[in-house]
Amino acid sequence: MSVPDASAWRVCVAPMLDWTDRHCRYFHRQLSRRARLYTEMVTTGALLHGDRARHLDFDAAEQPLALQLGGCEPAELASCARLARDWGYAEVNLNCGCPSERVQRGAFGACLMAEPRLVRDGVAAMRDAVGDTLEVTVKHRTGIDRIQDYGFVRDFVGVVSEAGCRVFIVHARNAWLQGLSPKDNREIPPLRYDFVHRLKVDFPFLTLVLNGGVRDDATLQQQLLQVDGVMVGREAYQRPWWLASWDRTVFGDPSPAPSRDEVEQRMLAYLLRMAEQGVAAPAVLRHMLNLWKGEPGARLWRQVLSDPARRALEPGQLLAHAAKARAEALSA
Repeated sequence: MSVPDASAWRVCVAPMLDWTDRHCRYFHRQLSRRARLYTEMVTTGALLHGDRARHLDFDAAEQPLALQLGGCEPAELASCARLARDWGYAEVNLNCGCPSERVQRGAFGACLMAEPRLVRDGVAAMRDAVGDTLEVTVKHRTGIDRIQDYGFVRDFVGVVSEAGCRVFIVHARNAWLQGLSPKDNREIPPLRYDFVHRLKVDFPFLTLVLNGGVRDDATLQQQLLQVDGVMVGREAYQRPWWLASWDRTVFGDPSPAPSRDEVEQRMLAYLLRMAEQGVAAPAVLRHMLNLWKGEPGARLWRQVLSDPARRALEPGQLLAHAAKARAEALSA
């Protein structure tokens, strides 16, 4: 496989459990045409033995889109990579960064960083299964537990890259496998941006994407001077309008960004389409609650959309009520 175009990972929205489902991703795509989107982590067992369509279906508008897998058995990973190829994903990403106890019981996630050869074998199996049809990538931490040695993550990347993996997404914190919740693991271990920068120096032929703690344009642009891409997590979800500036500020796209009103109307059309498929409006609307965050009337807009008493309304009526509440707040 030829070296991938690093600009494809210039800015990405992180895979987030219970958040980056297909409705969230469709919403994010209305804000940025170029950002790379990721699914929630899906375990190999769920794909091989569960409802594949529920886990894998997506709207074509979501592309470029990556499927993130959780698993460790090379043969199972290969089978799931074939499914990703058959469903039309642009990338399959192996999770080597999740620290939760449930994931550890399955012997995957961050604990795989202690077994780089197993990861290498899994990546090799996936690449053999899909050939050049989609990119196989790895998302990992800078280390596990109290290991603060740069050599640990350097050697992990070096071994895994032997399988032909050319894109590494590095959450720039260690994963503490004992004593911290997944939430605390996103906040307490110190950020080690310097480790990610050193990886880029030591592996200039690889695409290195930094994840963790990026919450503003200044930090994003500063990191892009030293790595190939940046992945943004919760800040992208909680402040989605930030995505609307990325095509211009990160990719240099001169096309004007949509207005919030335009995004709202696009999502109304999507809500109506989903309703025809039996999808309840709250499943979509919950991802849109912060669309107007920081603007006058945003609180009332959120309250209307999340009001259980209004769930029986048609999506158009519900959004009209929310817009009216926001407008009244502006004129008050």
